[in-house]
Amino acid sequence: MPTPHILIVDDEPNIVMSLEFLMRKSGYQVSIARNGTEALEAVDRTAFDVVLLDVMMPDVDGYQVCHHLRQRPDRAGTRVIFLSAKSKEADIQKGYEVGADLYIPKPFSTRQLMEKVKELLSAPV
Repeated sequence: MPTPHILIVDDEPNIVMSLEFLMRKSGYQVSIARNGTEALEAVDRTAFDVVLLDVMMPDVDGYQVCHHLRQRPDRAGTRVIFLSAKSKEADIQKGYEVGADLYIPKPFSTRQLMEKVKELLSAPV
């Protein structure tokens, strides 16, 4: 099996750094997008296995990125995990409506996140 490729989308450098470190340590290939616009370009260029997606970003929000991704039949296998400080029921609901596989409120346990990523990667698409 090829090395799973993970896209981390967040405008908070500390979160990006710690997630990137964790993912690489687990043997994943990692790409970074620091905002929604970069994320849209990245998903158009590359088929990722998992996208870790922040909701609140200055330009294009995570919901729009997820929606865009779900419009592409060639990206049907991409798993999307929202990581967001927006943890109201309505926000979470909206995340699933636009096509998220999982919605994890911030702050989250990195160990739990790694388990979820592994689970999603091993689940049949």
